[in-house]
Amino acid sequence: MSSRSRTLIALFGGALFGFCGALTSGVLAERSSELSAPGTRAILPWEEASLFAEVYERIKRDYVEDVDDHVLMERAVRGMVAALDPHSAYLSSQEFEEIRLSTMGSYPGVGIEVVPGDGVVKVLHIIEGSPAQNAGLKPGDEIVKIDGADIGGDLAGATARMRGASGSTVRLAIRRRGSAVLLEFTLRRAQVEVSSVAEQTLEPGYGYIRIASFTETTAADVSHAILRLKRDNKQGLKGLVLDLRDNPGGVLEAGVAVADDFLEQGVIVSADGRTPEARFRMDATHRGDLINGAPLVVLVDGGTASASEIVAGALKDHGRALLIGRRTYGKGSVQTVMPLAHGGALKLTTSHYFTPSGASIQGKGILPDIVSNGPEESATADSSSLQPLALRDPDVYTGLATLKTRGALAARAAGAPAVTRDLVP
Repeated sequence: MSSRSRTLIALFGGALFGFCGALTSGVLAERSSELSAPGTRAILPWEEASLFAEVYERIKRDYVEDVDDHVLMERAVRGMVAALDPHSAYLSSQEFEEIRLSTMGSYPGVGIEVVPGDGVVKVLHIIEGSPAQNAGLKPGDEIVKIDGADIGGDLAGATARMRGASGSTVRLAIRRRGSAVLLEFTLRRAQVEVSSVAEQTLEPGYGYIRIASFTETTAADVSHAILRLKRDNKQGLKGLVLDLRDNPGGVLEAGVAVADDFLEQGVIVSADGRTPEARFRMDATHRGDLINGAPLVVLVDGGTASASEIVAGALKDHGRALLIGRRTYGKGSVQTVMPLAHGGALKLTTSHYFTPSGASIQGKGILPDIVSNGPEESATADSSSLQPLALRDPDVYTGLATLKTRGALAARAAGAPAVTRDLVP
């Protein structure tokens, strides 16, 4: 063995011991009684460390192009973590910062929410008071270039290019509906306050709330949205449509808090994992129901995942809401983001969670009570249309009709009044 290989083994051996434990944990868990006494840990065989060093050495010596040591090691780590499951990942410092910003509800940028569409990046929503709104951008605009570079349909690239330090500028070339001429905008980035929640009145007495993701501010935003709906509907809310379609999840605690807004008591979610921190149970806090027991429907689809499935599952299992739409994604696991000593972070699956009925939805999802027919469309399709939401969105239409039916049935049935709690602006 060359001196270089021996050096590599010395440098990476300690890390490899841990790596092997992660990669083979399932096997070791099943065979622990055969291989070791309780409390002991399996040791990575020397041959495995030697294999890693030999492969590393071959790549450095024989690969067609020279590969930087740091790049090679980072890719090795990425591959190792990614092989565990689809949701675990190694995050570079920049990727870690992106995740941190996405859960905070505030970030430096221009204030545009974008979505992919037919090979382009389309503006879905302009945040009120943002640089984008002040510059005159509109929902439905297509972003063609950023700082002179064509972006095609690269959603992640467009998002990264538009973010930057407050006070810096970015140039956008926009194609607007009905115009063949590209419009040029120069925007000065600023700190943008983002709400993941939007609300509107569908008809007098019937509200609609959409949650795009679960951030640190989502629970408070939902409370404020309900407060505004109550203010706009003086006779009270007769029903609410909660839209969780295309919601990929986010902060677990935020999802639990939203479910708690509509439940009076009981389990919301429980989880099981290998460490004490990974085993937990979260219950409703007995504070009552923000909409005073009014009928509730939840819209879901194949993009409803993780924390949004926790909300949907809790409300369905407790009989608090009917689910309308399509089977949810089926992500029944919890990821913990662990900062690393030399920058970056490890996003690692640490728990499997269960709905209040004890069911695991991993790989199965949640089947709605009312299943929508026809092709699945994005929950944000035609968002720039002037047509009322309940007319252009079949699931919202079904949800509104269901609320009216349930309300009529409830009005004819005798029952105790729901526990209520007041909202404080």
